[in-house]
Amino acid sequence: MIIRQFEFPRDYKPAMRLWRLCNPGIQLGRSDEPAEIQKKAAHDPDLFLVAQEGDQIIGTVIGGFDGRRGMMYHLAVAQEYRGQGISSRLVEELEDRLQKKGCHRYYLMVTYDNENAIRYYENHGWELMRLYTYAKNLD
Repeated sequence: MIIRQFEFPRDYKPAMRLWRLCNPGIQLGRSDEPAEIQKKAAHDPDLFLVAQEGDQIIGTVIGGFDGRRGMMYHLAVAQEYRGQGISSRLVEELEDRLQKKGCHRYYLMVTYDNENAIRYYENHGWELMRLYTYAKNLD
């Protein structure tokens, strides 16, 4: 297995297929449409990673950094590859890249009913912040 940068458009369909299989854990929306993913891949190409086994994408993670704080999105591993440390390797690589950019703290969001993800993050040193998250569409 290798970890490498996401390549648009080549990796878009396999990544989307993986994200759909991870639903409801990964919330898909307009920002996951091809044009939006292409923008993301162009903005922070080094923070958009895939785990690849042979010619198959088996994991993803998307990072973001605004110059002050970081964010993690779409950490996903194909069901048949879970429990092998792939998520941890993706997160470690993302964290290394964020640190090199000067990021000291980063965040993620998990739906309250995604118990597997909650356990995973709590077991890996993440702390629960009791906040409200708001969203607003700009169109």
